[in-house]
Amino acid sequence: MRILLVEDDLGIASFVIKGLKEAGYVVVHVADGSAGLDKLLRDAFDAAIIDIMLPLLDGLSMIQRARQNRVTTPVLILSAKASVDDRILGLQKGGDDYLVKPFAFSELLARLQALIRRAHRIAEPTTLTVGPLRVDLIRRKVKRSDQAIELQPREFALLEYLMRHAGSVVSKTMIMEHVWDYNFDPQTNVVEVRICRLRDKIDRDHADKLIHTVRGVGYVLEEKA
Repeated sequence: MRILLVEDDLGIASFVIKGLKEAGYVVVHVADGSAGLDKLLRDAFDAAIIDIMLPLLDGLSMIQRARQNRVTTPVLILSAKASVDDRILGLQKGGDDYLVKPFAFSELLARLQALIRRAHRIAEPTTLTVGPLRVDLIRRKVKRSDQAIELQPREFALLEYLMRHAGSVVSKTMIMEHVWDYNFDPQTNVVEVRICRLRDKIDRDHADKLIHTVRGVGYVLEEKA
């Protein structure tokens, strides 16, 4: 998936780029609205993340001009403006969703994924399956083969996140932002502890392990061949 990021705050841009790349996206970044509009008109993207307060051309004008030129790329607006009127204006100008700064990366990623799913008309799954492991998202039930596994709410959230990213390595930061508050102390070992407990319930009685550690990077849930 290819994402256009139009953001002039280099700190925010670096934060978003790092997170999106860790999530497996290709990110093209520009720092002003004029360059952003040129990219949208010339290149194909699965989605765009656009700040409102931009040099040369503001984000709303950029989005409006892109829509006038029949660009249908889904747009997630970023803005420090939080009023209802500001959000309505952003959507009226052609934005598809609106996220207020400051934000958790996990929420940005979830909103971005929802935009892409809607654009591609991909239905939200009610179950997730990796090999013998099956998660029922509606009933919040977990089974490995025919054996039911009881999980605490936080363990279920962690497993769901790993299942949704099955086959991809997710970092400790991504896990913390999704399962815990994004301001959580990065020095804590809470992720390691929860992964250990989840492994104990998912993999303990099975020769074929599903949760794997990628040293120095993060964790991946997958069925090894």
